Amino acid sequence: MSNQPKRHIKDVIYDEYLGRIQRGELTHEDRLVDTTVASEFNVSRMPVRDAFMRLAHEGYLASSTRGFTLPELTHRQILEIFELRRLLEPRAAALAAYALTDENLASLEHAVDLSESTIASGDIALLFNASEMIRRTWLSAVPNIELRDTILRYMAQIQAVRMATLHDTASQRTLVSLHRQMLTVFSSRKGVDVELLILRFVLAGEESYLRAHSTRAETAP
Repeated sequence: MSNQPKRHIKDVIYDEYLGRIQRGELTHEDRLVDTTVASEFNVSRMPVRDAFMRLAHEGYLASSTRGFTLPELTHRQILEIFELRRLLEPRAAALAAYALTDENLASLEHAVDLSESTIASGDIALLFNASEMIRRTWLSAVPNIELRDTILRYMAQIQAVRMATLHDTASQRTLVSLHRQMLTVFSSRKGVDVELLILRFVLAGEESYLRAHSTRAETAP
């Protein structure tokens, strides 16, 4: 008989929707209504609302009178997140390089193969999923839990920005090339090389975002 205490349903719902957000399963078009989700879990609306309010407090969701959605970010907020990424992710990836298992490296290789297949197919959704698979794999190996959780806190925002830039062919090819290089440096387990490459990766993402933002500004009525 297990001595583990029974988890409260609000924590179960929190974990379920946190996972959905971090896996990119929710979009800005999705609206989460507490009564609807309560029916999904066969509970009252209060534990659902408690879970969603916690996610909103942590920045994963935004609350409105019509439910909860992924937060809409301003240009300034996106640039500040890129600054955070430049500061945190290279160091986190360097730490992960020493902790990756053979299974992790096999997952990375599979994701990189999927990424490269999109050059011919043009499958943007697959490229996005491959990119998230790579990111989740190395993040899972970061031994500094506080550092890893801090990076995960802005995961939904990164996903939204990345999806918005993937329609640009140059961004697609840059991303695929960097994925292959990431597999190489992670396999070498040389923290310094990993740190430098992840910094390049973040800078490339920022450049793609700025290019897309500039294009939208020029075409706006």
